[in-house]
Amino acid sequence: MLTEYTVLKEEQKTRIGFRDNLLYVTLTVVAAVIAAAVQAKQPAIVLALPPVCVVLGWTYLVNDEKISAIGAYVRDELGPRLAQLAQLTQPAQGEGVFGWERVHRANLRRRSRKAVQCVIDLLAFCLVPLAGLGVYWAGGQGSPGLLVLSGFEAVSVVGLASQVIAYARPLR
Repeated sequence: MLTEYTVLKEEQKTRIGFRDNLLYVTLTVVAAVIAAAVQAKQPAIVLALPPVCVVLGWTYLVNDEKISAIGAYVRDELGPRLAQLAQLTQPAQGEGVFGWERVHRANLRRRSRKAVQCVIDLLAFCLVPLAGLGVYWAGGQGSPGLLVLSGFEAVSVVGLASQVIAYARPLR
């Protein structure tokens, strides 16, 4: 069981690093797309923002969910099994096997941090591409095909936003 714990925590650590880098990658790609659109004086280039942000945002969300799932598994499954094997009595809150997995969730600022993170995720992965679509639509020079494409892109971004909000429920 300790080997399982070690492997899970290593996977969690790797996923945290990967997830956190996705935000930086998104910011870099957004800056590059905006710079390309401005330099080329082609507003249609901003239509690259929604698919890129949706793919990166979804990958971010999936990794975040797996990070939380690993923590829940260690806290709710692995810890109690190990405590039972070690014949530990009922430990007090935060004590016992893998106490940190419980204690850090009780932090008073946890909900506010989760709310701020939800807003940041929505800004980076949803608001930016929607703003890009708004700029494109405001230009009024789109072809019918690109306007249809941009509509599908808007739906996909709104879908991602709904998942970001749903996953944050109730800012657990």
